[in-house]
Amino acid sequence: MATHHHGRHRVAFQPLRRASARGCQPACAGRAAGAGFLSAASRLEPIGYATASTWLGQALVAQSHQGICAILLGDDPEALAAELQRRFPWAVLAASNSECARQIAPLIGSMDTGVMPAAVPLDLRGSAFQQRVWRCLMDIPAGRTASYTDIAMHIDAPRSVRAVAQACGANPVAVLVPCHRVVGRNGALRGYRWGVERKRALLEREAAWAHLAATP
Repeated sequence: MATHHHGRHRVAFQPLRRASARGCQPACAGRAAGAGFLSAASRLEPIGYATASTWLGQALVAQSHQGICAILLGDDPEALAAELQRRFPWAVLAASNSECARQIAPLIGSMDTGVMPAAVPLDLRGSAFQQRVWRCLMDIPAGRTASYTDIAMHIDAPRSVRAVAQACGANPVAVLVPCHRVVGRNGALRGYRWGVERKRALLEREAAWAHLAATP
């Protein structure tokens, strides 16, 4: 996995729009529109996936009929496929056919360019609380961070900081649902299920992209 050794940017947190108990406010809800949030996988559900080498290491992108249901990072494609099967035990997994590969290719390419495709349909599966957290993570701009406490406050669950951290750890869609942008209250990097070094590298690269975008 490629890493970057220049100093880590401390990116200031821009306040999120407050979310109600029913979900996030429009900026967040707009990202979730059409995402097809489902509570459980269907028996024998077909899920296509593709793996590729990226600057973050190996990336596996999986897609159901509703949308992207997983982006997993690691070093071993076979281990990533096994993790996908554990996440969707009743699914029939298929290494990508040409149609699936065509749809997934822009996502894999975006990990190197930082330019995410517009209106990517997501199929996020988890509890109602997890989905509230995940939708609000998508409202943190690239180049900025929020603390677990910030997220808890903005979903009106100020006593659920630990549950927010657990929801971040359970996030199945790396990068697109940017749990890597959540840090400790003092800015310290906390655990990242795909490795703290990947988290640091993502934050540094996003800060650099944001700086370039803001430069006249």
